[in-house]
This record gives sequence, C-alpha cells and structure tokens, in this order.
Amino acid sequence: MIASMTGYGRGEAAAKGITVAVELRSVNSRFLEVSTRLPRSLSNRENEIKEIIRKKISRGKINMLAVVEHENDGDIPVRVNVSAAKGYYKLLNNLRKAVKIRESVKLEHLLQFSEVMEPLEIENTDDKEWALVSKALEQAVDSLLMMKRNEGAELDNDFRHRIGILEEKLTQIEKISVQQIPNERIRLRERIQQLLEKETIDEGRLEMELAMMADRLDVTEECVRFRSHNKFFLEALANDEAAGRKLNFLIQEMNREANTIGSKSSAAEIAHLVVNIKEEIERIREQLQNIE
Repeated sequence: MIASMTGYGRGEAAAKGITVAVELRSVNSRFLEVSTRLPRSLSNRENEIKEIIRKKISRGKINMLAVVEHENDGDIPVRVNVSAAKGYYKLLNNLRKAVKIRESVKLEHLLQFSEVMEPLEIENTDDKEWALVSKALEQAVDSLLMMKRNEGAELDNDFRHRIGILEEKLTQIEKISVQQIPNERIRLRERIQQLLEKETIDEGRLEMELAMMADRLDVTEECVRFRSHNKFFLEALANDEAAGRKLNFLIQEMNREANTIGSKSSAAEIAHLVVNIKEEIERIREQLQNIE
C-alpha cells in the first residue's frame, strides 16, 4: 500500500511529574530530511531520535517538536551555594576596602555570580525524560504513518482510475491502427498508380514497400509495452515497500511509448488520443510527487 509524504502525528507520555508531547509534520522531499526542536536536556539524543524515524519512514521532510514539562509543586529547581556566596561576599568586601569604596556589599552584587545559584541535580532525570520522549515519539510516528497511509489510499484510488483511462485509450488506438494500415495500403497504391500511369509497376517491390510502411504504422508493440508498464505500475501500488521512485520511472516509460505511438501514426484520431494519454500521464506525474 502506497503512502503519502505529507501528514501530521502527535504522541504524549507522562510519568512521575514529567509530561512529554511530541509532534511530527511531514512534507514532500526527494530524500529523508529530519529536523528537530528539542529541550537542551535532550540535545544529545538527536541522532537516536532520527534513527527511530528512519526505521519507519523513507522519504519526506520531517519536522519534529518535543516539549518536556516538569511538575515541581511550587519548588524551584535551584539551590543556594552557601559556601560560594560567602566566598564572593568576602572577596567583594576585600575589593571594596582595597579601592576605598564606602558602599556596602549587597545581595544584588552576589547574584551577579552564577555559582551562587545553581540548578538542582535530579538523579536520572535525563534517562526518565528520554524514556518518555522515545515513547511519545513512537506514538507520533505511528500516528503520522496512519495519516500518510490514509492519504495514500486516496491517491491509490486516483491512480487506478487513471490507469483504467489509459487502458481504454490504448484499446481505441489499437482499433484505429488496425483499420488504418489497409486503408493506407490502398491509398498509397492508388497514388503510385496515378504517378506512374502507363509505366509498369514492380509488384514485388511495391509489396515490399507497402509491408515496410505497414510495419512503420503498426503500434501494436508500443501498446503491448505500454500495457506492461501499466501492469507493473498497479503491482507497485499494491507493494508494501516505498514505491515512489519506481512509479516515477514507469511513468517516464509510459510517456516514451506515447511519444512513439504519436510519431508513428498519421491518423488524426490517434494523435488526439495520444494527447489525452499524455494529459493523464502528467496528472499522474504530479500526484506522484506526494508518494513516499
């Protein structure tokens, strides 16, 4: 089953005062590109996050946002380093006396030093956060995949409808081509007789030329190859593997056969049908840009 490259997924996880939310947004791209917006505490997990995504998604530009919230019941996750505060207080007083400044040392002076207020070290916080982020990420990836597959199902229906139209056009071309060849033989024979009039016609040479003309006009081989491409296209749609590149190759080959059919035939009806075919091929090509 094919999947679209566009979609959105979200996952959440919570435990022991930590809540994590992960969002994934995917848009079209020739290759897999993953960009992340993470809390500083998870910056060293970026490669692991990308690897989780790569295991399930092969193409598309993925933007990931992770939000981590801690419940602290009003407690501030910092503490006063008393020894550092006393040390800086003493140092500032010595400096004040040395330069003979009357102003006394105040709290605001001490707060200029980052060592005075330091963050609390919560044991195993990074590991707890990562466990929840990885869980929420898995949920977000699965949610994204579901949306991508749902959109892919809609595209699948559209592709099958258009391949059916191509098959109908090919059938019409084959019918016209079968009628065209004997008519062209009669027309060419009559023209040659008019040109030569009383001169004798070499029937053997004429038949050979007519046979060569018929071969040039016959589009059976191109129609057979075109139908083969249609068959492989439908098989690729049903395949579980990412089929975007294969489908793009097949649509190029279909276009090549359409061009050959158009160049070989002189019938206006066939030329018109070839234009219709190329229009459908272009519509399929545009839609394929959304396929993973």
